[in-house]
Amino acid sequence: MDSQLTSASPHRVISMLMAGAIERLIQGKAAMQQGSIAVKGERLGKALDIVISLRSCLSMEDGGDIASNLDSLYDFMIQQIYKANQDNLPEPIDDVIDMLREIKAAWDQIPAEYHNMTQLDM
Repeated sequence: MDSQLTSASPHRVISMLMAGAIERLIQGKAAMQQGSIAVKGERLGKALDIVISLRSCLSMEDGGDIASNLDSLYDFMIQQIYKANQDNLPEPIDDVIDMLREIKAAWDQIPAEYHNMTQLDM
């Protein structure tokens, strides 16, 4: 994964982060359902770290309403992951997975000519 990240476009890095968060959430939910508390905490913790990273990548100055809306969604996701972990509830995990899948699907529709753009290119 690290070698993929170093050679990936900025667009691909974000897509990989979203996929990684979804995967960790699914694993965390499975561990929760199996009663594996340590694995649940570890997987949900990694998912949380990824969502926090995604949130930190937002450019509030350049992103306008989209960045502001994503910031609110990521904040909500962070709270839901905490709630799921603390209260041992799978439903908040499902909600976060659904939101990330929708955001990722939209992200993956961005045309290829924009995949290598950074803030400096805008």
